[in-house]
This record gives sequence, structure tokens and C-alpha cells, in this order.
Amino acid sequence: MPGGRVIAPSILAADYARLGAEVAEAEAAGAEWFQLDVMDGHFVPNLTIGLPVLESLRAVTDAFLDVHLMIDNPGEFLEPFAAAGADMITVHQEASAHLHGDLHRIRELGCHAGVALNPATPAETLSEVLGYVDLVLVMTVNPGFGGQKFIGEAVPKISTVLRMAADRGIAPPVIQVDGGIDPTSAPVCAAAGASSFVAGSSVFRWAPGIAANMAALRSSLAVHV
Repeated sequence: MPGGRVIAPSILAADYARLGAEVAEAEAAGAEWFQLDVMDGHFVPNLTIGLPVLESLRAVTDAFLDVHLMIDNPGEFLEPFAAAGADMITVHQEASAHLHGDLHRIRELGCHAGVALNPATPAETLSEVLGYVDLVLVMTVNPGFGGQKFIGEAVPKISTVLRMAADRGIAPPVIQVDGGIDPTSAPVCAAAGASSFVAGSSVFRWAPGIAANMAALRSSLAVHV
């Protein structure tokens, strides 16, 4: 897993007619980590990519591929996504009926294990599994669609998770934020302890383009924190 503060472009916002080219452009601008948002139309009100897109990207990039499963019954799909080339699989606390078991299984499959929290889910719900995760994803929008407004009330969960890990004497997980991340919101999250910043629209859709957008995000993290 890439270390330090990492910008992880979300391909949810990419142009799918040019997906390979846009991923290559983001890599040329310094991206080492990409997030793939998998949505089922049940857990979240949207349908997005699946295994074929992951397999296609794995064939053309050596970047860290982070699969965010926003689906019901995620445990049923861990093996296929691991086999398709995921480096990390993140499941939702709210969707996993057997969260402890799913996290163990992700690691058994050779992937990093992540767990995500929706904006209204307290950080304390992870108290029994913090020792089994590599990453905690704090959602800063309600999952399902890109381009939403950043929910600042979710930010305190970042420090809560880190404090819980310290209180238990375990290594702190990477804290990832996702939703409305841009040069204004990213430094706020970094100041609270986040180190992985999922950015979709602010990388792929904003003018003046991918390279300049990546540079602006990187500059905001370096200068304002």
C-alpha cells in the first residue's frame, strides 16, 4: 500500500470511453492508487462497474487498485474481486452481516482489508474489528453518486478512529476519506489524520484537466496542513 499522503483518483468520475487513457494520464501526473466504486443498486441507489472493469484495469496498470464494495452481502463477492486483481477490498460496516469474518477472508485472499463507515454511522461501531483492518474509509458524502457536497460533520470520526486504535495499543489503520474531496476539503481531513484522499470529480471532471487537478490537490495538502 502506498505510504504517506496519497491522492486516489476514483474512476467513478472518469470518462469510460477513454478509461485506459485517463488512468494513464493520472498515473503520469503522479497517481499510484485508484479507487473502483462497485455499486449494486440495493445498498446504494446506483449501478456501476464490476469485475470486467477491474480485470481490464489490472491488465494495463501496476497501480494500487482499491475496490470499494458498496453492495449487499459483500462476503459473497470477495473471492472474485481478489482474483480479478484487487490490491485492497473495502466492505461497509452497514452491509456486512459478518464483518469480522469478511475482513479475515479478505486478508486470507492476499488483499489489504478495509472497512467503510457511512456519514451517520458512529466510529465506535468498529471497536471490535480495528485490529483486523488496514484501512478505515470515512465517507464524507452519502454513498451512491459522485459530485456531492462534502459533509464536514463526518471529519471528527477520523480522530476518533485513531484514538480508539491508540487506546487499544494497536497500529493505527490508514484513514481514507471519500466524498467531495477537493483542494478545500482535503486539508481539513488531513489535519484530522487522514492520509488517503479519494477524489473523483476534482481529478477527472474539473478544468483545466487531470494533471493540473492532481497538482492542485497535492499542493493543498502540502501547503495548508
